[in-house]
Amino acid sequence: QADPVESGGGSVQTGGSLRLSCALSGYNYCMGWFRQAPGKQREAVAVFDNLSGYTSYAVSVSGRFTISKEDRTLYLQMNSLQPEDTAIYYCATGHRTSRCNADEWSPNYWGRGAQVTVSS
Repeated sequence: QADPVESGGGSVQTGGSLRLSCALSGYNYCMGWFRQAPGKQREAVAVFDNLSGYTSYAVSVSGRFTISKEDRTLYLQMNSLQPEDTAIYYCATGHRTSRCNADEWSPNYWGRGAQVTVSS
């Protein structure tokens, strides 16, 4: 199984929108998006359980970001972006787990990341 590949990062002003895409390979039971801002730890943003269709989000993005999947592509639609959303965003996938949620999941495979910059 190959690592996922992100695309779609970029720069936007406060209040703007961006959509990230992630090309998937093989069958992924659990998949999602993480981010890492300068000087901070990597954190889960949104996670999708491919078996149940269940989605979960970090509190900081709930109501603004939406994770979805179509065929072999995972998306993260980001609206109402704020400067604190500036980070490198990573697509991640993993094996079957009972912890496929934004609070507990530890991925098996990682993309290389896509930079998202939000300016005020």
